Amino acid sequence: MVREAPLSTPDGRYIVVRGRLWRKANPGLSDSERESFVHDLMDARRAVGQARRSGDESAEHAAHGAVDIVKHKLGERGPVWWTDGAPDLNRHMARTTLYAAWFATINAS
Repeated sequence: MVREAPLSTPDGRYIVVRGRLWRKANPGLSDSERESFVHDLMDARRAVGQARRSGDESAEHAAHGAVDIVKHKLGERGPVWWTDGAPDLNRHMARTTLYAAWFATINAS
């Protein structure tokens, strides 16, 4: 199964999933940093699943915390990684943001 790359906003700050904006990782990270953080993120997500399957609420809480820490390191959460003062629109619907006109043209095609 070939997975299509998610749609990215023209400025490269977000991907769009089911019409919702999700902040992308900081492009200023080195390849080795990004690779290390993504590895840590996958480990943390596996820990969430394992804790859920075992019914261990405290382990699940800790695993979610680990996911959050790595998401901050990647720049997907926390302070924005861009410097032009643009607002953080993470988790907003694209159609209700400054990307609305662009998204309408994408959605129409």
